[in-house]
Amino acid sequence: MTLFKGGRVYEKLGVRHVINANGNQTVLGGSTPPPQVQEAMDEASLHWVEMKELLEKTGEYISGVLGTEAAIVTSGCAAALTLSTAACIAGNDPDNIGRLPDTTGMKNEVLIQKKQRYRFDRCFTLAGGRLVEVGDESGCSSEQLAEAIGPKTAAIAYFLQPGSDSSVVSLEETVKVAHSLDVPVIADAASQIYPLEYFRNSAQGADLVCFGAKYFGAPHSSGIVCGKKDLVDAVVAQGFIAYQNEGRRAWGRPMKLDRQEIVGVAVALDLWFSMNHEDRILDYHRRMSDIQRGLAGVPNVSTKVVQNQRFYESSLLVVIDPKAGKTAQQVADELDAGSPRVWVGVQGDDTIIINAHVFNEGDQRIIAERLRDALAG
Repeated sequence: MTLFKGGRVYEKLGVRHVINANGNQTVLGGSTPPPQVQEAMDEASLHWVEMKELLEKTGEYISGVLGTEAAIVTSGCAAALTLSTAACIAGNDPDNIGRLPDTTGMKNEVLIQKKQRYRFDRCFTLAGGRLVEVGDESGCSSEQLAEAIGPKTAAIAYFLQPGSDSSVVSLEETVKVAHSLDVPVIADAASQIYPLEYFRNSAQGADLVCFGAKYFGAPHSSGIVCGKKDLVDAVVAQGFIAYQNEGRRAWGRPMKLDRQEIVGVAVALDLWFSMNHEDRILDYHRRMSDIQRGLAGVPNVSTKVVQNQRFYESSLLVVIDPKAGKTAQQVADELDAGSPRVWVGVQGDDTIIINAHVFNEGDQRIIAERLRDALAG
């Protein structure tokens, strides 16, 4: 079979590649590991290893970097949340593990502040957990959280994000309340990876903390759970290796990883903690400046760089005056319909959002040209 010899694999499959100005989104493939990570993954693929040992050793390395008692690589952050919930419900009990997602007779309630409800909180229910809302749309108090904990409470879920207001009980206070009643806290810290000290503090902030490794340059389908050793051990007991090695019929069997993906997480984390992040962020600004220069002089269009609380720290906004005769969504649709496809974010009727941290070098010039054609045409 020689169809794919000589490259151009997407073209030969009939798939149009996308210039990504949106971010680390699953619908676009999640991540592009840097060369150092890809090289390590290629090397790892050449040799067989015992996967249990590989997970143990990479977990030891990751926990050492993040300053936690233990860690384990998972197949993404959603899997990390799901396996963490399973761990809090079934623990290390082989009978309970084999019954999931049937949680009859087990502690299966996962408390969540109503104001923290979000798209991915479904992950706390996939292993048989039942979400119980605490508080209301206006917020929640520590007293309400404590009163909601009962004999069926398996854990408290927490959506960690910067900028939460005082109407939401803080992670620190949530952990304090939970621990006073012997309940663990699972934190979703998916992309909370910069600044580095914030990354470490987040990792150490709850009993189980879950990250998407794609955000720091690991393969798309990889994540991390870190935290207390006894609970991380229970996460391991739910996983794909436990199913085969220990006869536990673990519910997490479908969430398996390649050995090279696991290596990729460790190498990407090492690179993330050793790179010059000031240069990284300056490079994003350089790319956004290239686009701004490319759009200079286009009528009814203005651009501005705005700060955000994400690990890439800023985004470029392209604001379209109604006199241009097009909405931001119409422009985005034109960009997507072209070749190559270009994906941007849209905010309201008049604003296109461009995130430069996922560009390949040169993408910014193509984006500027395509935007100019769509806006000036």
